[in-house]
Amino acid sequence: MKKIIISILVSLFMCGPAFGWGREGHETVAKIAENHLKPSVKKKIEKYLGGHSIVYVAKWMDDYRHTPEYKFTTNWHTAPVNEALEYQDSLLNPKKGNAVYGLEQAIDALENYKELSDSAVAVNIKYIVHLVGDMHCPAHVKYTTHNMKYDVYMPKSKTPLYVHSAWDYAIIQMCRICSSTEWAEELDNIDRKAAKAIVAGSPRDWMHDSAVRCEVQFDLAKPDQKLDQDFLNAAMPLIETQILYAGYRLAAVLNSLF
Repeated sequence: MKKIIISILVSLFMCGPAFGWGREGHETVAKIAENHLKPSVKKKIEKYLGGHSIVYVAKWMDDYRHTPEYKFTTNWHTAPVNEALEYQDSLLNPKKGNAVYGLEQAIDALENYKELSDSAVAVNIKYIVHLVGDMHCPAHVKYTTHNMKYDVYMPKSKTPLYVHSAWDYAIIQMCRICSSTEWAEELDNIDRKAAKAIVAGSPRDWMHDSAVRCEVQFDLAKPDQKLDQDFLNAAMPLIETQILYAGYRLAAVLNSLF
């Protein structure tokens, strides 16, 4: 009976939805950011979010992307980069949008947040919280020079898994069993000089930085490869660096707006 239950759980795990970072990653990004919000900014944001924190709404875009009202954001969760690993306007499909487009739209809207309705401010905060996280997920950087549609086999699994899902949630769930608060506490340990360097530049610069750092994913996990503990040992530092950078950059955006 125990083996049957484990088999069912593994099957469910391998068939899960492919969303950037999943709950664990998005909430940890938001928790790191929350740690670095100015008190006045944190208070303003939580007022617009109905008393909730940015951690509480970190996964909101994934929950609402398939509703009629927010269906237009379906393609906002990833962003393409060219041969130079840079995002440019020429890569934008105006009918679909992408993560950089959505993030820039939300930032532009909140530049004059006092002129918006409370609900408009709230939804744009939710966009920013989620999209900064998504653009740092290795699988959500869409490389025009790499094949990104293939399966891999996670350690101790005989079931193929879409590589996108591996980076979204599977690696994290295999390696980190802790709350977002605990994980954020472990990661958020750099000095002010390093933090200042991380947040330098614009969202497009951050997209390029993510693309450069995350390109190693194609060496770590190749099509139909049976992955092992060595893979997990190499993948987790990349994931944790990306989550840490996303957290600091999210805080920088929100502090600058409010």
